[in-house]
Amino acid sequence: MNTLLNQNFHTKIPLLASKLISSLAVFEKSPTFLAKHEQNLTTPFDPFQFFNENRNSTQCTIRNTKVIHTHLLKSAALQSNIFAANSLLHWYCKSAAMVDALKLFDTLPQPNVFSWNIVILGYNQNDLFEDSWRIFCRMHSLGFELNEITCGIVLSACTALQAPMLGTHVYSLSMKNGFFSNGYIRAGMIDLFAKHCNFKDALRVFHDVSCENVVCWNAIISGAVRNGENSVALGLFRQMCCGPFQPNSFTFSSILTACAALEELDIGKGVQGWVIKCGAGDVFVGTAIVDLYAKCGEMEEAVKEFSQMPSRNVVSWTTVISGFVQKDDSTSALKFFKYMRELEVEINKYTVTSVLTACAKRAMIEEAIQIHSWILKTGYYLDAAVGAALINMYSKIGALYLSELVFKEVGNIKNLGTCAAMISAFTQNQNFRGAIEMFQRMLQESVRPDKFCTSSLLSIIGCLYLGRQIHCYTLKTSLVSDVSVGCSLFTMYSKCGSLEQSYKVFEQILEKDNVSWASMIAGFAEHGCSDQAIQLFREMLLEEIIPDQMTLTATLTACSALCSIRKGKELHGYALRFGVGKDIVVGGALVGMYSKCGSLELASRVFDMLPEKDQVVWSSLVSGYAQNGYIEKALMLFCDMLMADFTIDCFTVSSVLGAVALLNRSGIGTQLHAYITKLGLDSDVSVGSSLMTMYSKSGSLGDCRKAFDHIENPDLIGWTTMIVSYAQHGKGAEALSVYELMRKEGIKPDSVTFVGVLSACSHNGLVEEAYIHLNSMAKDYGIEPGYRHYACMVDLLGRSGRLKEAEQFINNMPVKPDALVWGTLLAACKVHGDIELGKLAAKKVMELEPCDAGVYVSLSNICADMGQWEDVLKIRSLMKGTGVTKEPGWSFV
Repeated sequence: MNTLLNQNFHTKIPLLASKLISSLAVFEKSPTFLAKHEQNLTTPFDPFQFFNENRNSTQCTIRNTKVIHTHLLKSAALQSNIFAANSLLHWYCKSAAMVDALKLFDTLPQPNVFSWNIVILGYNQNDLFEDSWRIFCRMHSLGFELNEITCGIVLSACTALQAPMLGTHVYSLSMKNGFFSNGYIRAGMIDLFAKHCNFKDALRVFHDVSCENVVCWNAIISGAVRNGENSVALGLFRQMCCGPFQPNSFTFSSILTACAALEELDIGKGVQGWVIKCGAGDVFVGTAIVDLYAKCGEMEEAVKEFSQMPSRNVVSWTTVISGFVQKDDSTSALKFFKYMRELEVEINKYTVTSVLTACAKRAMIEEAIQIHSWILKTGYYLDAAVGAALINMYSKIGALYLSELVFKEVGNIKNLGTCAAMISAFTQNQNFRGAIEMFQRMLQESVRPDKFCTSSLLSIIGCLYLGRQIHCYTLKTSLVSDVSVGCSLFTMYSKCGSLEQSYKVFEQILEKDNVSWASMIAGFAEHGCSDQAIQLFREMLLEEIIPDQMTLTATLTACSALCSIRKGKELHGYALRFGVGKDIVVGGALVGMYSKCGSLELASRVFDMLPEKDQVVWSSLVSGYAQNGYIEKALMLFCDMLMADFTIDCFTVSSVLGAVALLNRSGIGTQLHAYITKLGLDSDVSVGSSLMTMYSKSGSLGDCRKAFDHIENPDLIGWTTMIVSYAQHGKGAEALSVYELMRKEGIKPDSVTFVGVLSACSHNGLVEEAYIHLNSMAKDYGIEPGYRHYACMVDLLGRSGRLKEAEQFINNMPVKPDALVWGTLLAACKVHGDIELGKLAAKKVMELEPCDAGVYVSLSNICADMGQWEDVLKIRSLMKGTGVTKEPGWSFV
């Protein structure tokens, strides 16, 4: 047919050949294909030969195409030769002159399917996908029969338009026309579903018909990787290898990416060996291999592979830099970046953002400013992603004011990325007001905060009223269905104490991930609902969700609170079953759980079995020994920790100080205090409180007060410890003075604080002041007095000799007096020799605690002091009759 068309074309334009050749001579940079025509000007111009020879020519400019178009119009060849018309149409599309291409197309008397395909493909190649779809719809409505190429091209347009429904219609048409086995069409549909719909639909398309080409395998494997289904990708790759199809470089790069994401280094090495054997290595496969080693933490091997690559691109360089950033080796990352610049290698925004991440450390403020200056000089400052990375870098350095300055200079309030980075910067630096104001500004400017903005804001909200407003916004914008937003929402409710509402939000999340389960379990555990936490873990297992390290750690915390060693052992079994029993995070939680359950032997065994130990694991065991009374072991383990050169944190130090306080060895305590001061931990409130307790127990109130004064921001525990320390040592006036200072600082006292205050009043004989403070508990702070507070009042009245008033006070108590209250009155009766009231108090104590030997002894001593020896004998015989024995006294001296 083409031969006939060419013959017809030759008969009509023999006289125009020389004119066409002379016009062609004006082509830019005279192409090589003109030489043949210039050698023989009498040879008629053959469009078939011309377009075939210049199919891949780089001379497809608008000017050149219009020159050819002009001569073909003069020859009237376009009306009779469809090949010439389609070729010219193709040249217009290649030169991006789609307006001219469409005009030409509309003039064709009888366009064929290839004409339509050329125009549709042209629009695709020029990113005019909506026009591509419009032309396809026009073609279909006019009744033109589609072919496989048409469907494949249009599916690419649907993918770019993120229109899976349109793609489904095209796929249905292709099925109807019998193209269901075409690999090009199926690969396009798999790609569409994998990018913009459910990956399960992509798998369904893949399995509809047995796959007979490597393109479909590549499409489904790369789709699995893109959707994070890396294990599925490995499974598909194994199936592919069992069939007749050999993987190519595209397959290898995808599967190496999956291995990198799963950190499956051994499998990745096997794939690398296959690449070497097949000789399928190119720059993309080489980069994927470098990425594999980098993601698995093998940076030395990654650099080796990088250096052996015959050719590298910007992605290869960026991969190495990102690998060093991931390993927290900022120095090497910056060295590579410097080397990259010296070689004048192309740098893109991803390279720049990786380098900015490397500089996001307080110790690298100078390097950060230098990189910032370079960005200003090179113009990357205008890129929104780079601007967001700069904001994030300064935020992590702690220079929030610089983050705000960057946002003012480059941050367009209309740009969602920079706004999200700024909200994140405010939240990281605990600037609640700034985050709220930024969120409000976005709403005022009609910029809809996305899931990242909303999750960041929810992370610092501690006000239930405001949290509910944000919840309403997530419902209105449908963000509540996002798992990260849902997780942030129920965490916010949990933090605000609304555990019931937190669980409601959790239940409404359709697809819960491990983070969601772990957060909800941790919420229950933190609010004293450990039983519900463990029940939730059981529900998670029933949902066939495999628990990860976070979930197991949260559930182990609940077991620790319940002191349930049986449930803890069950969880230990789960951890071993799922291969995380020796994980450092889970191991630390197991050590902590066994320690709190009093099983120090098991805690020690888990500790010894861990291949790697961090400071959390060490601290957990040190704390376990200290809290269970194994003081010497706690101190020895702490020394081992120091010898191993582990960083000592506040939790570890507090535990050891508690052990030293129990041991009552001030020399060790003084040495430890010196070491703490050297580390700069003495300003921490938990460490300071532990130091105060240690010095208080050894009677060194001066050192106790110095430790208190060194605390940067004393909290309620710190203030209370100081008050109680003064009170216990008879320094009532000092204790009350500290209490008044605490109130001026705006710190609200708790029940323990009032025990110290009432005890101070007792030591100073301040009866009226004690009554004022007792009444203030419920009136000013909503704290109902407990037995210890009432015992302090009885002790105060007893010390003051007002025994009858003390008895009346006990009888008027709103709660039934316990043995502590009556025992306090009994001690006062002994001091003042009131035998009758003493007998009454002793009787009450014996009724409540019949086995308390101290009561019998106290009553016996009162009678002895009054010379009533017969009563002394009666009390002694009563003790023998009830089987109560007094423990012999002993002393360290």
